[in-house]
Amino acid sequence: MKREYYIPPCCGISAKAFEGQTITVIDLEGGQVVDFFAEMLGNKEEFLSAGVTIDCNESLRLHVGDCLYSNLYRPMFRILADDVGEHDLLHPCCRTEMYEFFYHNGSGHPNCLDNINECLQSARPIIHPVNLFMHTKISENGKIAVLPPLSKAGDKIILKAEKDVRLGIAACSVSESDCNSRKCTPVKIIIQD
Repeated sequence: MKREYYIPPCCGISAKAFEGQTITVIDLEGGQVVDFFAEMLGNKEEFLSAGVTIDCNESLRLHVGDCLYSNLYRPMFRILADDVGEHDLLHPCCRTEMYEFFYHNGSGHPNCLDNINECLQSARPIIHPVNLFMHTKISENGKIAVLPPLSKAGDKIILKAEKDVRLGIAACSVSESDCNSRKCTPVKIIIQD
């Protein structure tokens, strides 16, 4: 079975994926960040944790073969293939307050927190997703810089579900910085056996 989802710019989707299925995330035009989040199917209290993923892999970087972990330290996904090799585990979903803080335009701005919460029918006050294709550089003094993504049109990452999950995925809404190469574009998701 194969299901395809098109996510327009600044929007999100939810979808179920079952253990053993693959989830392919495709940057259709290049330079677009994808906020990737998930809950265990039937248990919203166990969810994808970027912090635990850092802890378990002992790395700020993701590599083919690595797992993405839940807040209860259980593997949720395994990376099978990755065209880009540059993803962010540090930043929370963009949200109204973030746009107001940095750009003074938070009111009514589309954002990944609202998009994922709406898709999952949830009300999480903050979500720390895995920010696929986001290019974050950390200098020796600890300063963080967000650079344009390295992904080109058609680049993808393929994950295998290690558990039955409910995905919440958003095409990031930040056009004000280099985060999405200063524009927002669509992404495609393919879930298959």
